Amino acid sequence: MIDLRIATKEDGAAIAAIYAHYVENTAITFEYVAPDAEEFGKRITHKLEKYPFIVAEADKKIVGYAYADTFRERAAFGWCAELSVYVDRNETGKGIGQRLYAALVDILRLQGVCSVVAAITVPNEKSIALHEKMGFRCVGEMKRVGFKLGAWHDMAWYEKQIKCTDPPLAVIPFGELDGEKINEILE
Repeated sequence: MIDLRIATKEDGAAIAAIYAHYVENTAITFEYVAPDAEEFGKRITHKLEKYPFIVAEADKKIVGYAYADTFRERAAFGWCAELSVYVDRNETGKGIGQRLYAALVDILRLQGVCSVVAAITVPNEKSIALHEKMGFRCVGEMKRVGFKLGAWHDMAWYEKQIKCTDPPLAVIPFGELDGEKINEILE
């Protein structure tokens, strides 16, 4: 059984261990050096100031995580968030990423976020399949934008509209949301 909860800075070590595989062995992320537990703890704390950061647990072990972050710094982008999801390499194909993303998007909708985007290094069939299953659509591909592991890599941009109002309402910081509503989403 998979349980979802909000990440804490103490989850930094478990999350860093999941992410290290992708940093060290793939071009899925363009980071060259895997962040340690302390750095991930800082990232979690920083992201939670505005957006959700969720972990998935199986038998009290973190098996995946997903978070939202600022898409761009300009004020007009304030209703768009960029999403990321990572699942332990030994736990993929079990629906964990889908559960994480569904909860993440529901919380963002509650916050008043209107659209979400994801950058995917291509080829990455698993990530593309997940995003398309979750209702994202490819809106463009950039060629040779990242150099890692001795090769150039392309990046595809995926987007999904989740709650459009005209004019948009103010986005509610994650920490100001109703905790009961968050718990309902995570259950």
